[in-house]
Order: sequence, then C-alpha cells, then structure tokens
Amino acid sequence: MAAAAYELLVLGGGSGGLAGARRAAELGARVALVEPHRFGGTCVNVGCVPKKVMWNAAVHAEYIHDHADYGFETPGVKFSWRTIKEKRDAYVRRLNEIYESNLNKAHIDIIRGYGKFTADPQPTIEVDGKKFTAPHILIATGGRPAVPSDSEIPGASLGITSDGFFELEELPRRSVIVGAGYIAVEMVGILSTLGSKASLLIRKDKVLRTFDSMISSNCTQELENIGVDVWKHTKVKMITKSPCGLLDVTVTSSVPGHKPAEGIIQDVDCLLWATGREPNTKDLGLDLVGVQVDSQGHVVVDEYQNTSRRGVYAVGDVCGRALLTPVAIAAGRKLAHRLFEGKRDSRLDYHNIPTVVFSHPPIGTVGLTEDEAVATHGRENVKIYSTSFTPMYYAVTQRKVKCVMKVVCAGKEEKVVGLHMQGVGCDEMLQGFAVAIKMGATKADLDNTVAIHPTSAEELVTLR
Repeated sequence: MAAAAYELLVLGGGSGGLAGARRAAELGARVALVEPHRFGGTCVNVGCVPKKVMWNAAVHAEYIHDHADYGFETPGVKFSWRTIKEKRDAYVRRLNEIYESNLNKAHIDIIRGYGKFTADPQPTIEVDGKKFTAPHILIATGGRPAVPSDSEIPGASLGITSDGFFELEELPRRSVIVGAGYIAVEMVGILSTLGSKASLLIRKDKVLRTFDSMISSNCTQELENIGVDVWKHTKVKMITKSPCGLLDVTVTSSVPGHKPAEGIIQDVDCLLWATGREPNTKDLGLDLVGVQVDSQGHVVVDEYQNTSRRGVYAVGDVCGRALLTPVAIAAGRKLAHRLFEGKRDSRLDYHNIPTVVFSHPPIGTVGLTEDEAVATHGRENVKIYSTSFTPMYYAVTQRKVKCVMKVVCAGKEEKVVGLHMQGVGCDEMLQGFAVAIKMGATKADLDNTVAIHPTSAEELVTLR
C-alpha cells in the first residue's frame, strides 16, 4: 500500500525540482521531495555556482596583468588554489543548508534516497522499499557528464569530468580538456588563466559551433590569445599512465589526411572530459509507467512539460532542451501554477532565452544566430549590424582584448531577433537587452535609446 497524503511528488532536489516543489507548496499543495544527495543539484554543487567562483578567481588573475599599467605595484603575487577551494566549498555547503531550511519552512517533506517508479496501476515512487504516490509526479533528476568508456578509448577512465574538477586539491601543472562546448571553454579558460599549461582538443576547427559564427570564431581566437594550445581536428586515441603517475595522451586527426596524423601530449596531470551530458533516467523505471524517452534517454515532454503518462511531468536537464538553471526554475514554477492555481495556459516560452558563457572574456547571447535567422526569414529579409572594438578599459594597458557585437534583425520593421556579443561586461549587460528583445524591440527602438557613455553597452544602441 502506497503512502498517500501528497498532491505532488518531486523526484530530484536540483533547480527545477526545488522551484516546482516550493511554488506548489506556496499555492497550498502538500508536497514531498525525493533526493539522495545534497540539495541544489548540478548548478549549486558542481556547476554554475562553484564555476562562477573559480571564474571570478581567474578574472583576478587577468587584472593582475594590468595593475602596473594602472599605476599599482604588485610584486611577488602568489595564488593559492587551496584557499579559494576551501572558501568555495564552504559557500556551497551554506547554500545546501539554506535549500534544506527553505524546504522545511515550506513544510515540504524530504524523502532521502533514490526514487524509482513501480509497476503499480497508479504512478508510484518507491524509495528504499517504501512506496509513495500522488496525483502529480514531477521528474527533475537532471543530468551528468558523459564520459567515453575504456572500450571506446583505452584509458578514458583515467580522466575526470567537470564534476571532478571541483575535487581537485591543487592547480594542475599540465591540463588537457577534451570538448568544444561551453563547459570545455569555461574549464580550459579557468585553468589556463590561473596558470595551468592547458590544451584544448576539438574535433572541428572552432569551439561553440552551435553559437553564432561570429562568437564561435572569436572565442576560438581568444582562447589562443590567453595561451590555450588549441588542437584542431583532433580526437583522443588512447591515454596511458606513466610510472610517476602522469598521463600521456595520444591523439589523432579527426580529418583523414590532416597533419599531424598522430601526436602525444606528455606528462599531463589533469585530463578533463567535457564532451557532453546525459540525462539521469536510466534507473528510474520509466518504462514501467509508460513515460516515453528519446534515443538519448531524455524524457519527452510537450510544451506544458507533460510526459506521455498522465499525471507525470518533467522539467530541466532531464528533458534535454535548453540545459540552463533558470530554464529549469522557470519551467518548474510555471508547472506549479498550472497544476495548483488553475492557470491552464501557464507554460514556459522557450524562445529568446538569454545565456552567458563564462569564457575569457565572457559571452552573452540571446535569440537567433545569423544563420538561423536567414533559414527562418530568408536572406533578403535579414539585416546584420555588427562591431568590433577595444573597450576603454584597455586604453592604458599593454594587454588588449577586443569586444565583438552583432545584432540580427528581420523584416521591414527590423525586429531584433538575435543579439550576440563577447567582451568584458557582456555577461552583465545582456539581461536588460534580453528583456527588450522579449518585448519585441526593433532596431529603431535601440536607436531611440540614449547611450550611456563611456561604456561598451552603448555600442549596441549606436550601431549603423
């Protein structure tokens, strides 16, 4: 007999699960949340939050290069990885405690353990032999880094993932990152900027290939500018460990006939796989309740987060779309309002979702890329406004880092359908422009806005 008394059962205490559970409780629902690990999911524990702390540390390292140009003497500056790791981990633990406290304040029951569906007629969750049921069950189990097996790449298990990055006790002397997505870009940027001799192995010739071509090209160049050794058209063939414990990474060309055909990166003390993520759905028993998944294991949902089984929903990374913390939070809250406040049309609009890549310098992007806009509206109906400049910050420094910006417009009214930029401050300036684009801003609206001088942001309202 299943334990009852709940209106909503949530599987997963990450961003989406916590947001959906708390909003449902605010709306009067009786809620229980199942979680075997620390609260906060990927974002808080091994994602956005600790990553941003490390990125902030790397930014300090960048500014140190400019101190002399601004009149400051900083001889003998030393960096302690252990110090920032201890402070970062303590901050994450505080967040874990805050999340648990908020659940208790919301009178949400916490069920510790791994939950999985059973074959009962009514959708039911079993945790350590005890069954729980509710008319509404939310799957928010997130995802994990994908790692090649040793059978695919001999020695692959000698590497770590972005999860393992946060367990490193010291800054690696020699690091190799495999991947071309935003996690690879962020990890290699942090390591290189803090002083690790870093290589990035990519299968094609550019990173961030799903981003606008301007961003992809510029980010690849900026990685090389900060000292990252970018191995293009490269894939890992084999990893071996030497008697002293260091790794030798044998690589080969991903393009037939490309030179060099094979090479070895020696004496590596950190090999990090950043080749994608996969959903946490394998052991949930979804087949027992008829919840459909795609070929990669992601839960298939409609625009209202409904799965193929009535009364079962899914939000966040487990769905495989827009793998971003704020997306999971927004979807979870929208679902709660639909289920427990009677707002039948409450759903998340997945168009024009802004996102930032914490590269060096950071990237901000929202809306369609130029290629996507052309495919949607036709080349003749798309107009591009772009600029490349050196921000004023670098006017007195030897170190120069440019800023690039692109505004993608469509139709006779030149509606802004995409905005892409990389440069100092682009991470913070994007949010306000994202609001304007969500509201339907046109190029004329940008032109009619008085510029703030001197800033990099003013370039976006003075483009010709």
